[in-house]
Amino acid sequence: MTYEVVIDGVLHKVELQQDGARWRCKVDDEFHELDVAVTTRDVLSVIENGRQYEVKREYSLSGETHMILGSERFAAEVRDPRSLRSRRARADAAHGPVKISAPMSGKVVRVIVSEGEEVDAGAGVIVVEAMKMQNEIKSPKKGTVRKLTAQEGATVNAGETLAVIE
Repeated sequence: MTYEVVIDGVLHKVELQQDGARWRCKVDDEFHELDVAVTTRDVLSVIENGRQYEVKREYSLSGETHMILGSERFAAEVRDPRSLRSRRARADAAHGPVKISAPMSGKVVRVIVSEGEEVDAGAGVIVVEAMKMQNEIKSPKKGTVRKLTAQEGATVNAGETLAVIE
């Protein structure tokens, strides 16, 4: 499997080949032999040359992915060249109404837009506070806010629809 991986804005080519519990990993032009085990959801135990590492994957409310290695956090994006067809299908689906859902339970601290307002893709729509962190939820596409169900001060559950962009 070959992937394009962006770590803190730097693009890397990663090739993976599994051999039982071991993985042969080529990052750019550097080879690694790894023992990998899933310890819990989104947490891997990785052993390379007798050194053990714990790698955690974390998602922010704004949809960004972070990898945590020890005490260091890195912004991460994995691009699978084989998924071009599915990315195009998702882009085509964005032509109709798109629901913006709460990624996790929290409190709406700010509603940035109003119904009927035009928004650009990536523009802030709602700010939700969860675990003492405020996260701006952004519009996935350019369009008009057709429905706004979130109200400032309201508690929302994960998966609850906050707005509809058409």
